[in-house]
Amino acid sequence: MEAGLREKIEFALDTIRPYLEADGGNVRIVELTDDLVLKIEMMGNCGSCPMSTMTLKAGVEEAIKRAIPEITRVEAVNLTVA
Repeated sequence: MEAGLREKIEFALDTIRPYLEADGGNVRIVELTDDLVLKIEMMGNCGSCPMSTMTLKAGVEEAIKRAIPEITRVEAVNLTVA
């Protein structure tokens, strides 16, 4: 992943990190695929919270796509969607 793109992603994540941290969670970049799918790891309480899928879609993915529209999707590598 190019440094400038990683910086933009981290900046976008930093806008929502305070909300995640307030609930004992966080998020970490795992990989950006060639087809611009961002893979992240939900950490701390975010990894086990029943609302994590909603947090991922409505919070994390929304912030990322608003800042970097070319990202096609955001997936959490450690969440299973029911």
